Amino acid sequence: MTNPPPRRPLLSAASRPLTVTIPAVNELGVSVPTSIAGEHPLTLYVDKREIVTLMTLGAAPEALTIGWLRNQRLVKSLDEIASVQVDWEVDAVSVTTRDGLHNADERLGTRTVTTGCGQGTVFGGLMDEIDDICLPAERSLSQATLYALMDAVRHHESIYKQAGAVHGCALAQATPDGCEVLMFVEDVGRHNAVDAIAGRMWLDGLDGGDKIFYTTGRLTSEMVIKTAQMGIPFLVSRSGLTKMGWDIAGRLGLTMIGRAQGKHYLLFSGAEHFTR
Repeated sequence: MTNPPPRRPLLSAASRPLTVTIPAVNELGVSVPTSIAGEHPLTLYVDKREIVTLMTLGAAPEALTIGWLRNQRLVKSLDEIASVQVDWEVDAVSVTTRDGLHNADERLGTRTVTTGCGQGTVFGGLMDEIDDICLPAERSLSQATLYALMDAVRHHESIYKQAGAVHGCALAQATPDGCEVLMFVEDVGRHNAVDAIAGRMWLDGLDGGDKIFYTTGRLTSEMVIKTAQMGIPFLVSRSGLTKMGWDIAGRLGLTMIGRAQGKHYLLFSGAEHFTR
């Protein structure tokens, strides 16, 4: 007997313009119209309780909100969320749950500021729960798929190419011909981009077991934990890593690859699941 699909929450559709054009003056004294990335505060309320303010590009605020709640373990399933409504006139998002947050006071009482850009936070208890995460035992990532991923991401249209000042994250899957980028999200902080993808995965009912996660940012403990919480066994970055990120990846058995650009990469953990 299969479980019924989760009830989809009532969502607003409040994406903001991702760039704005401002005047700048170049080295010759000439005025040059220049695209820059948007940045907006978004205060999250759950059942009228203020939780946190996120600084965001505003590309996918509803998915960002759901993914943030998921990755902070404040909700355990999409069924718990009745609605997510974004109102940019007051820079706020209101989440209504069906039965309230579980252990909210305990979880919200302990907050650790992470190395994420902006206001990255991980609420207490996540480190205690990582041993409960179980990644697929039967999995493999080939060097050819890795190269195809890096090429696909390189050719992806992005706000970074227009304006810079953002991080990008991608959810990808190996295909017979190489690698397909299923989602690509950019935001002013890489933790926002990963949370938005986590939210979209819930909304679309996607399993992470056969997916690859790519980020332009460094591989910190927060990025490793969030990738593993989504059930994704492969984590790739064009940047480097931290000692804590490396320790946790090894503890989880996650395959982590950094400094990945062109035909160059460094395999840091999970070599048993990587083939050349």
